[in-house]
Amino acid sequence: MQDFGATLAAALGLILQGDHDLWEIIALSLRVTLSAVAIACLIGLPLGAVAGATRFAGRTALNVMLNSLMGLPPVVVGLCVYLTLSASGPLGVLSLLYTPAAMIIAQVILVMPIVAALTRQVTEDLYGEYAEHFASLGVGAADRIAALLWDARYSLLTVALAGFGRAVAEVGAVIIVGGNINHVTRVMTTTIALETSKGNLELALALGVVLLSLAVAVNAAVMGLRGAALRAAYA
Repeated sequence: MQDFGATLAAALGLILQGDHDLWEIIALSLRVTLSAVAIACLIGLPLGAVAGATRFAGRTALNVMLNSLMGLPPVVVGLCVYLTLSASGPLGVLSLLYTPAAMIIAQVILVMPIVAALTRQVTEDLYGEYAEHFASLGVGAADRIAALLWDARYSLLTVALAGFGRAVAEVGAVIIVGGNINHVTRVMTTTIALETSKGNLELALALGVVLLSLAVAVNAAVMGLRGAALRAAYA
C-alpha cells in the first residue's frame, strides 16, 4: 500500500510539474485522436445520415456492414494498415508507416463505422417523426439529410464523443503501425504498456491518470450534451 501511495504521489508530481516527456506524449495522443475523429466524422456522419434517411438498393447490406464493422478487432486493422503501408504494400511509396499519419489512418478505420452506425440510428429515428412533413413539402434527399443532421446535432455530438473515447483508448492498431517510437509515435496507451513492462510505474500511472481523466471528461460531456438536447426539445 505504501509503495502504491508513493508511486501515485510521484505520478501526480509528474503531471503537476509539467514533465516534458509526459506532456509531449499527451499532446501527440490528442493530435492523433482528434485528427482521426474529425476525419471519421466527415465520412461517417453523412454516410450514416444517408443510410438512415433514404431508401436505396443495398441499404440493408450497408447497415449490416456498418454494424459488423463496429466490432473490428484493432490488431487486425493494424495488420491490414501495416501491410498496405509497408514498403512492399500498395501505398508503400508514401512512406507513412511508423508515422502519426499511419496511426490516424488506423484509428479512422476503427472509429468511422461506429460514427456511421450510431448516426444511422439517430437519423432513422428522427426521420420516422419527420417523414410525412418532408413528403408534404416535397423536400429532396440532400435537404432532408441536411435538416436531420442539424436537428440531431446534440445527439451527433455525443456520437463524436463516443468515437473520441474509442480512439483515445486504442493501443493494438497504433502500436503495430506506429511502432511506439520515442518522440515520434509514442502515445499514452502504448507508453503505458511499455513503461509498465519496464517497471517505470510513475510515468505509466501518470499517463493512466490523464487517460482516466479524459474518459471522465468525455462521459461528463456526453451527459451534459444529452441534458442540453432534452432541454432544447422541451423548450
